[in-house]
Amino acid sequence: MAAFVIESGHPLSGTITPQGAKNEALQVICATLLTSEEVTIHNIPNIRDVNNLIQLLRDIGVKVKRKEERGEGRESGFTFQADELNLSYLESDEFVHKCAQLRGSVLMIGPLLARMGKAIITKPGGDKIGRRRLDTHFLGFEKLGAKLTHIEGRDVYEISVPTPSRPRTTAPTHPRLKGTYMLLDEASVTGTANIVMAAVFAKGTTTIYNAACEPYVQQLCSMLNRMGAQISGIGSNLLTIIGVDSLHGTEHRILPDMIEVGSFIGMAAMCGDGIRIKDVAVNQLGIIPDAFRRLGVKIKVDGDDLWIPRQRHYEIQSFIDGTIMTLADAPWPGLTPDLLSVLIVVATQARGSVLFHQKMFESRLFFVDKLIDMGAQIILCDPHRAVVVGHDRKITLRGGRMSSPDIRAGIALLIAAMSANGTSRIDNIEQIDRGYENIEERLNALGAKIARTT
Repeated sequence: MAAFVIESGHPLSGTITPQGAKNEALQVICATLLTSEEVTIHNIPNIRDVNNLIQLLRDIGVKVKRKEERGEGRESGFTFQADELNLSYLESDEFVHKCAQLRGSVLMIGPLLARMGKAIITKPGGDKIGRRRLDTHFLGFEKLGAKLTHIEGRDVYEISVPTPSRPRTTAPTHPRLKGTYMLLDEASVTGTANIVMAAVFAKGTTTIYNAACEPYVQQLCSMLNRMGAQISGIGSNLLTIIGVDSLHGTEHRILPDMIEVGSFIGMAAMCGDGIRIKDVAVNQLGIIPDAFRRLGVKIKVDGDDLWIPRQRHYEIQSFIDGTIMTLADAPWPGLTPDLLSVLIVVATQARGSVLFHQKMFESRLFFVDKLIDMGAQIILCDPHRAVVVGHDRKITLRGGRMSSPDIRAGIALLIAAMSANGTSRIDNIEQIDRGYENIEERLNALGAKIARTT
């Protein structure tokens, strides 16, 4: 198991560019299964979860070609062609086992159901951050006419279009899913993406209310429209999909990863000596910059870049009526839950107090015990709420040994370690590798001292 050894006391300065968005990449790569023609995707991040998904597509017969390279040898563009899928492998135990190791594999269900009429699934892997149910996905598929059947002895489920039909390797023929109206029980991002991909071939019109409207879902819908889909309402919580008979190839560029942008803002606030974050797609960041500004962090917008000057002190705001600042996660355009861990770390060195309310996951705040061990003043009220009392840089965090419980807590602990006194070690950094591309090399280029070891 790999680890990071972090030597603190080295301020960061210079310019860094965010990778392509992980969550968008998982969606649009799975969408290539909906056509037999070539689809080229640019700005694909070179990270563990995405690379594992690409390999999974290769395993089922998708032709994958590297399109280009960018700085430091990182792969950026790929062309996918799903014209000869291996149907027997799609039903094998080996395929099911691989899907169980990768949460992003759940996004293959919608395209496979739409195009092949059937998918074999099991509970996917991913972060251990509490209950992450898939009911929204399956309820949506059932609304479209699919049937979910438990297969005894294999601990897997088959989801299929009920009427028997021959497997389809090109455009779907009858019978197929049927368009309908549905009100999602939650605005699930992956649930919305999966249902949209299933509905593009459904007969008639599908209306999805309470749909997620994150920029990455907007990107997926726009890509599908360029492929010949008919999706309207993009950017709202009411999507309308008119089913089509086939989709064709296209070219698509993935947005910068807003979670990585937020992580870099946090690093710049805690241990930066002036950092420019380039090409961030400012208009797609939502309230992320404002969340950091509420903690007192100074952020300047320069075109499509963000400039974060050295923060000698930053003071947490209060609400207009004088009550304590509260930051809570919410569906887009609210604050993404993926950045609460970074905001908590930043708050430990602010002036003032702030209440964090993590509403969406039960276990994501438990990593604060590690920050408390480092000297942070944090009161964990319950699994969903924590109060941070900032040190105003008068007390520096202490270095130590810790383990990364998930992707986002891992990067938060890395930020804490870079700003702490002494040397720190973070184990289980495979979790960080799942979401951040060559992170130690990129931060070392800014002046950090991070070594990868075993």
